[in-house]
Amino acid sequence: MSAGGLFRRLAPGARWARRLGQIAFIVVGIAVVNFFLLRLAPGDAADVLAGEAGAATPEFMAALRHQFGLDQPLYVQLGKYLGNVLTLNLGYSFRQGMPVSRLILDRLPATALLMGASIAFAVIVGATLGFLAARRAGGPTDTIISVIALLFYATPVFWIGVMLIVVFSVWLDWLPVGGMATIEAGYRGTAYALDVARHLVLPAVTLGLFHLAIYTRLTRASMLQVYGQDFVRTAVAKGVSPGRIAVRHVLRNALLPLVTMLGMQLGSILGGAILVETVFSWPGLGRLAFEALFQRDLNLLLGILLASSILVVVVNIAVDLTYGALDPRVEID
Repeated sequence: MSAGGLFRRLAPGARWARRLGQIAFIVVGIAVVNFFLLRLAPGDAADVLAGEAGAATPEFMAALRHQFGLDQPLYVQLGKYLGNVLTLNLGYSFRQGMPVSRLILDRLPATALLMGASIAFAVIVGATLGFLAARRAGGPTDTIISVIALLFYATPVFWIGVMLIVVFSVWLDWLPVGGMATIEAGYRGTAYALDVARHLVLPAVTLGLFHLAIYTRLTRASMLQVYGQDFVRTAVAKGVSPGRIAVRHVLRNALLPLVTMLGMQLGSILGGAILVETVFSWPGLGRLAFEALFQRDLNLLLGILLASSILVVVVNIAVDLTYGALDPRVEID
């Protein structure tokens, strides 16, 4: 019996243990790469503090680097960092004066809310537009949807964000310009949730439009490809209604590439969140990473990058499980 066949006979627990081992190896590898990449950048936190103070003596700079541990050899710093990561200690932000894990946990819900809303918007609307375009391929509806998708794909995200602010916040005064909530209003309960939802609309739409265009084109192309397969022709020959064929037979199979693309694009969505959070003053991890980069707060930046990597890995596992749910023939190793 081959090794692959033997492994498939193992209990699901053993497969998940192997999978968790792979995830741990990937996360540690990402942590090492991030560590060396950030150390390649010129300057450190001591340089930034000295620049903000206007001047600093060499003795003061040396004392700062000793306090931050920056005067130690690189391999010692790496060993301490990996040791802290393995014990779930992400270090201390000397710029913010708080533990890195606490800063990340404070900002993570805002980023998760923004990403979840933008992904849901992009997938639901994109798949719907792609479905309509495929059902009316070659017609005016298909042409209009394809042009709109191409327009969203080619337009820079920051420009879309600025235009949405000008139209819906400045001209029409329908939605707030930025922030996550109206602090001075003091809303509670349902009123607070509705206020956050109003603030969420523009950043979520801005972040989701680019990916909406991709999912629209991908769903349309996948559905047209599935329409040409034998099992669809068989369903047509049996007299199954066109609507039932489109939804039950074609769309379900056409969603597989979309789910795969979603898992691959999660990293870029997280990267786009940095720009969107900056434009809309959204208090998430993106803005925190942007501030940490300019302040040379490497402990905080390393923590954010590691947390983002773990988030991407976890979502990819969820994508694998979704893939198996959509097509029972797919076996997760």
